[in-house]
Amino acid sequence: MKNLLRILDFFQNMGFRYVLFRIEYLFNAKTGILKTKFPTSPTFKTFITLKEWRTNTPPFFFQGKNIKELEKTSYPILKDTVKKIKLGKIKFFSSQTFDLGINYDWITNPETGYQYNIEKHWSEIQSFSEETGDIKFVWEKARFSYLYDLIRFDYHFQEDQSKFVFSEIEDFIAKNPINQGPNYVCSQEMSLRIINWTFALYYYKESPQLTEARFAIIMNSIYWQLHHVRQNIHFSRIAVRNNHAITETLMLSLAELLFPFFPESKKWAKDGRKWFEQEIDYQIYKDGTFLQFSMNYHRVVIQLLSLGLSLTEIHKKPFSKNVYNKAYKSVNFLYQCMMDSSGHLPNQGSNDGALFFPLTNTEYRDYRSQLNTLHSILTEKDLFKSKEIVEEKKWFGSVVSKFNLLAILEKKQISSFEKGGYYMFRDQESFSFFRCGVYKSRPNQSDNLHFDLWYKGENILWDTGSFKYNTTKKNIAFFRGVEGHNTVSVNGEDQMLKGSRFIWYYWVKNAAATLQKDASKFKFQGTIRAFRQIKRNIYHTRSVQKIDNQTIWSIEDKIKNTNNLELTQYWQINPDFEHFVTITSKDFEGNTLQPIREVKSYSSYYGKKQNSIRLSFKTKGNGFTTLIKLNK
Repeated sequence: MKNLLRILDFFQNMGFRYVLFRIEYLFNAKTGILKTKFPTSPTFKTFITLKEWRTNTPPFFFQGKNIKELEKTSYPILKDTVKKIKLGKIKFFSSQTFDLGINYDWITNPETGYQYNIEKHWSEIQSFSEETGDIKFVWEKARFSYLYDLIRFDYHFQEDQSKFVFSEIEDFIAKNPINQGPNYVCSQEMSLRIINWTFALYYYKESPQLTEARFAIIMNSIYWQLHHVRQNIHFSRIAVRNNHAITETLMLSLAELLFPFFPESKKWAKDGRKWFEQEIDYQIYKDGTFLQFSMNYHRVVIQLLSLGLSLTEIHKKPFSKNVYNKAYKSVNFLYQCMMDSSGHLPNQGSNDGALFFPLTNTEYRDYRSQLNTLHSILTEKDLFKSKEIVEEKKWFGSVVSKFNLLAILEKKQISSFEKGGYYMFRDQESFSFFRCGVYKSRPNQSDNLHFDLWYKGENILWDTGSFKYNTTKKNIAFFRGVEGHNTVSVNGEDQMLKGSRFIWYYWVKNAAATLQKDASKFKFQGTIRAFRQIKRNIYHTRSVQKIDNQTIWSIEDKIKNTNNLELTQYWQINPDFEHFVTITSKDFEGNTLQPIREVKSYSSYYGKKQNSIRLSFKTKGNGFTTLIKLNK
C-alpha cells in the first residue's frame, strides 16, 4: 500500500507528460533508437573557410584582443593559475585542484581513477554508480571554463597563449569522437563547451595558430555538438526543466548569431529563442526567485542572462521585455540576500561549484561581479566600483539594454519573496534569512523553516550545503535533509520522504509566512504542512522575534498532531563562532532541554567538507522555545 501511495504521489508531482517521456526515452535508449538519432562518426562537414570567417566575422563582445576600456593588470594569482594549468593542474568546482597531467585522456575520473569506455555510445554510459564515481569530475575540465584564465592571462600579461589553447581544444576533439563516451552524455556540458570555444576563437581570431585545418576541425565539432543539443532538447525541457534547459535553449537561440553559416542555424535559433523565453518565464518566478531554490544555480542563470542579453543586443535582436524584467527581479532578489563586504549569500540549495564564465579573480562564493554585470546591462549603473569586480562586464562588451531599467540602490530592512518562499530582515549588524515555501517543481533539499543567521557579514548559523550528488546515503541524508539545516525533525524523519537519486515524495504543498517590523521588533512567522509519510496533518509553525539592533532572537517551534513522537531541533554553528553564540531551549512545559553537541560537516564547495558544530535539542512535547544570543 505504501509503495502504491508513493507511486501515485510521484505521478501527481511530476505529471504524466514527464512520466511518459521518461518511459519513451528509456525505450529509445534500450532499443538503440538513440544510437540512430545520434550517430557516431558522422560526415565531416565544412561550412566556411577561415579567411571568409575572418573577413566577415559575426558581431561578438570583442574582435581579437581589443577589449574595450579594460585596464591591463598583472595579477599574481592569475599568473600562478596559468602556470598550474600548463602543468595539467586544473581547479575543479572553483575549489580543489587535481593534477591531471599534461596528457590527460579526458575520460578518467581523477577522484576515483575510473576510466570510461570511449568506444561506448553516450546513451550507454552509466552516470551514477559506486564504481564510476561522480561523472561531474570528468565533465569539469571538458567544460573548458579554464580557458578564461588563459585568455585573461594573455590579455593582462600580454603573453600569447593561443598555441596552448588550440592544442587543448584539438586534443579533446581527437580523443572524444562525436557522440561517444562520457562527454556527450549531457547537452548542457556541450552547450557550455561551444560557448567557451567560441570565446577563444574570437579572442584568437588573428592568431597564426588558428590554421585552416584547425578551424575546420573545430567548426565540424561545434556543428555536431550543436546538432546533438537540438536533437536532445526535450530531455532538458521535460525530464530536467532547470538551469540545463535554460543553458541549452540559450545556446540554440544564439546559433544563428554565432554560426549563420550552419544550414540549420536559423531554424535552431527560432525554436531556441521561443523555448528560452518560455523557460525564463517558467523558471524565474514573478518575485525574481528561481525554481531550483539554489543560490548558486540562480547565479548560473544570471551569467547566462548576461551573456545572452549582451550578445542579442549587439546583434540588435533583443529578447522579449519579459526576459529583461525577470532578469532584473533576479538581480534584486540575490542582491537583497548578499553581504556587500564579501559578496557571499546563504549557502542555500544545491551547490555544485558551477561558475560557467570565470572572468574575474573574485572568489567563487563572491557573487558581486556576476550581479554587477547583469545590473549594468539592465540599468547602465554599477552596483560596485572595484576594478576586479567590473572586469567581467567589460569582457561582455559593457552592453547596455535599450530598456534602461532603474538602478537598485539599497538593501531593504525587510524583504518577502512569497513565490519562492524566502523572507529576510536586516538591522545595522545582523541579517536573518528564512526559508518557508511550497514546491511546484522538484525539490532538492528538505530545508523548510531553515534559519540562517549572519552578523557583521559572518555566517554564524549556516546551511551546511549539498556536498556531492553521487556520494554515500549517509552524506545525502545529512546534507539534503533537515539534520543538515536549522529546523525541526519529527521522529528522526525529513519533512518529505527521500527517494532514489534526486527524487522526493510528499512534497510540501502547504506553506505560508508573514514578516513585519513594528517600532522596535522584527517578527517572522511561517507554517508548513509536512511529514506526510508519518501522518497527513502534521504542521510546523516557527515564530521568531528580534528587537531591533539587539543580538537576541527568541524562537518558538510549535508542531501539531505528532502524538508525542520525538521532536529534534537542529542548529548548525560555524565553529569559528561557537564561542560567540549561546543557544538555550525549553519544552512547552518550561523544562530546560540539554543540548547534544556533535562535530558534523559543512560544504561550501562541491566535493569538499569541513567541520561544523551541531547542537540538537529533543523533546516528546509539542515544541520548543529557544533563545539565541550573540555574546558581543
